[in-house]
Amino acid sequence: MPYADSDGVRLYYEETGSGHPVVFVHEFAADHREWEAQVRWFGREYRCIAFAARGYPPSDVPEDERLYGQDFAAADIGAVMRHCGVERAHLVGCSMGSFAALLFVLRNPGRASALVLAGVGSGSSRSAAVREEFRRACAARGEALIREGWAGALAEETGHGPTRIQLKKKDPRGFAEYMARLRTHSGLGSGLTMKRYQGLRDSIFDWEAELRTLEVPTLLAVGDEDTPCLEANLFLKQTLPNAGLWVAPRTGHAINLEEPAAFNEAVAAFFSTVERGRWRLG
Repeated sequence: MPYADSDGVRLYYEETGSGHPVVFVHEFAADHREWEAQVRWFGREYRCIAFAARGYPPSDVPEDERLYGQDFAAADIGAVMRHCGVERAHLVGCSMGSFAALLFVLRNPGRASALVLAGVGSGSSRSAAVREEFRRACAARGEALIREGWAGALAEETGHGPTRIQLKKKDPRGFAEYMARLRTHSGLGSGLTMKRYQGLRDSIFDWEAELRTLEVPTLLAVGDEDTPCLEANLFLKQTLPNAGLWVAPRTGHAINLEEPAAFNEAVAAFFSTVERGRWRLG
């Protein structure tokens, strides 16, 4: 199995195709396999790299909770790129992966030729009280995952949540495959990720000054039923100087799984416009 080293933590990755690199960064309740429909499509013309985050087998699952958090998630993207000899790439993230990709690009703007942020912003709020409640919920959820794992009720609760049930309604077979993958995740890795990364990360609203200086071409993608992310995406559209917003109707959080054809088409058009130097208006 191919692994990239990130300060002693091994990160499993898969490569497909050749051409300009595209690095895919997955969400919390998924792993590198989430991107199969995208890798199959974009691997025809691009060098696609999808990796499993720390805590997600076959990547290492550190037992030390201090080895999880937003700083590690951002640095891991750089570690995979460095190992693969990639200096600059299109970055595509979903949810937790979008947050890591955005943080990585804020710290390394020259490393991204284009940025796709799908379902970004859950847990971000302008309200300190709302954010504190989110942190408490993440801490409790993390402890439950460490204690119980994904084999039982927690997977069912996640898959049938208000921002994910859309996949089951649209694509029962795809939903069954998604749930089967989810049940294979590490309870320890997911639990520590939930506690230390999801629960303790910054609010995107806190980055406003830095975001206003970020000129990397950016596509924001969000489902109109992904309620926890709508406010953050409108904020990012208004704040990022070189961003466009694509909203998928009747769609929840896992936008690339629910609407793979539409998502691929939107991202392909975005890449093409960027590569032709025509993304920025004015």
